Amino acid sequence: MNTKRHGHIVLFGGTGFLGQRLRRFFAGGGYEVVVISRGGEGRRRWDGKTQGAWAGYLEGAAAAINLAGKHVNCRYTRAALAEIDESRTDSVAAVGEAIRRCASPPPVWVQAGSLAIYGDAGEAWCDESHPAGKGIPPRTCLKWEAAFAEEAVPQTRKVMLRIGFVLGRDGGALGTLEKRVRAYLGGAAGSGRQYISWLHPDDFCRIVQHAIDTPAAGIYNACAPEPVTNAEFMRLLRAQLGKPWSPPVPGILARIGAFFMRTEAVLALTGRRGAPKRLWDDGFRFEYSDCAEALAAIYAEPPPNDE
Repeated sequence: MNTKRHGHIVLFGGTGFLGQRLRRFFAGGGYEVVVISRGGEGRRRWDGKTQGAWAGYLEGAAAAINLAGKHVNCRYTRAALAEIDESRTDSVAAVGEAIRRCASPPPVWVQAGSLAIYGDAGEAWCDESHPAGKGIPPRTCLKWEAAFAEEAVPQTRKVMLRIGFVLGRDGGALGTLEKRVRAYLGGAAGSGRQYISWLHPDDFCRIVQHAIDTPAAGIYNACAPEPVTNAEFMRLLRAQLGKPWSPPVPGILARIGAFFMRTEAVLALTGRRGAPKRLWDDGFRFEYSDCAEALAAIYAEPPPNDE
């Protein structure tokens, strides 16, 4: 991207790991990035569900990007699940309503989704045509996507990104796995055969740019073209961190550990083998297709607290 000014992008829920990456990426490419979040000040503050002064930023914007939603790394209590679902569907409805009110709406709305919609898919390759899986994460994803599909914004092109495991030391799950490896607990989880559909954060940002700059519309898998199993990923991470072999963590121990960490073992013990077919069809080229190379590049970056 060049440094010519391209107008402004409105980024909802942009204070987390992915949001910060996108903010730096697009700001470096000549856009003004307006972050709308619960912690925002003045007109940039919102509660994720109601209209407010923030909606004015959508007028004449180059794009709207919505990453808002409660983190799923928690215990799946009834209250937590309701909050997870509502934080996604409510934010989608709020953004859709604000876009419809614009005299000059953004030409594209990029909406975050999740590859978790495919559930625990085993060895099957999951491209965008693969059916949804069973269980709690797929049910949440189906509600999320249905809410997005229902938003009628005739002058705005809509793109849903089913996002995989975006690697990064400054957020996401990689930091947790790194701590396990450094504590010599970096073995495979459960059988280790469950797939991890990973993605380098630079490619994530480029996929969002692709969604904005091209006629892309509809659902896209946002993951690297070469998923790896949990066992292989942990081997690569141990090698990157210079740590020895570690014994696998049996499923029962993973469930016990998840309980005490106030999260859910399903996040580690299930997986899916994502295929970015529509990106391939569009001619998108990944900078990082090899997981070992992606990890090496990430750990060659300055530590997060030095950035």
